[in-house]
Amino acid sequence: MKIANAYLMKEININHVRQVMKRVETATKPQLASLTKLSVVTVNSLVKELSDLGELFEDETVPSNGGRPALTYRYNYDFSLALVMYINEKQGKDLITATVINLEDKTVFKEQYEMPTFDQRRFYEIIGNVLAQYASIKVIGIGIPGQTVNGEITVSSHRQLEGVRMIEDLEAQFGLPVIVENDVNAAISGYCARQDLDKDQCVIGIYFPTKYPPGMGIYLGDRVIKGKLGMAGEVKYLPMGLDWYNSLEKETFIEAVCKMIQTVNAILAPDQVVIYQRMVEEDEVVRAWHMYQAELLMPSYPNVILIDSFQEDFEAGMRWLTLKSLEPALVQFS
Repeated sequence: MKIANAYLMKEININHVRQVMKRVETATKPQLASLTKLSVVTVNSLVKELSDLGELFEDETVPSNGGRPALTYRYNYDFSLALVMYINEKQGKDLITATVINLEDKTVFKEQYEMPTFDQRRFYEIIGNVLAQYASIKVIGIGIPGQTVNGEITVSSHRQLEGVRMIEDLEAQFGLPVIVENDVNAAISGYCARQDLDKDQCVIGIYFPTKYPPGMGIYLGDRVIKGKLGMAGEVKYLPMGLDWYNSLEKETFIEAVCKMIQTVNAILAPDQVVIYQRMVEEDEVVRAWHMYQAELLMPSYPNVILIDSFQEDFEAGMRWLTLKSLEPALVQFS
C-alpha cells in the first residue's frame, strides 16, 4: 500500500508540474518549485523525467541572483497532437473537416472534404492519411449528427451512419483511443465554454440543419445532460407531424421553432435557448416568438439567441472535449 501511495503521489506531482508548465510555457526549476509549492529536489526529478519523455526541453540560460545562470525549460505543446473530425453539412452536402491540434489548441493541419452523402470507407481513408502525416497524434475525436449506444451509432439524421461501430472500427484499425460525440452536445459545450456562466445555469442548444432533422443539447451544471443511452435531446421524435428530410415552408418552420422553444421551456425552464439555423431571417423568428409568448403566457421565458454559425461552436466544443481526453488519468489502486 505504501508503494501504491508513493506512486499515486508521484503521478499527482508530475501532472501538477505538467499543468503549470502548460500554463506558463517556460520556467526555471526554482521558478517551477515556487509555482507548484513542491521541493526543489522533487522538481529536479520530475523535470528530468518529463525532459526524457520529450514533454519538456531545455531552452536558454538566464541570469540568477548572484549565482550560476539558471537553465530555462520550455513546454513542448507538440508532444501530443489530437485529430479532430467533424461531420457537418454545407449547401446540402456532407462536409468532413479534419483538424490536427496541439496541446495549446493551435491548428497544425486543417482540410475539408465534400461528400454528396457520408461514405464510411472514404471517411476512414481520410483519417488514415492524416495519421500517416503526424506520428504524434494520440487521440481521435469525432463529432457526428447522432448518438452512440454500446459502441454502435443507433440514431442519426444521416442514415448512412446508423449501425456503424465507429469507435470499435477505428481503435482496431489505428490503435488509438477514439471519442465520438453528438454534434449538438459538442456545439453547446463549445458555446458555454466561451461564456461567463454561473454553474447553475441551464442552456439549451437546438440545431436545425438544412436537410436533416433537428437535434438538441442540454447543458446544466458545467456538463451536458445526456439521459438514458445518451438520447436526451432527440427532438425529432416530438409529435409535430413534420417531415424534416424535406424542405418546410417558411411559416411552418418558424411555427415549429416556436413550439419547440415553448416545449423546452415548459419542461426545463432554461436560462438560455441557443437556436442554430440558416433557413430564415433572425428577426422573423424573433417577431414570431414574441407573438407566441403573448398568446401562451408562462411564468418565465428564456433568453433566446439565434446563431447562424453552428460550425464555430461545434468545432470549439470538439477541440475542447478531445484535448480534455488527453489529460492523464490517475491510476486507482484497490
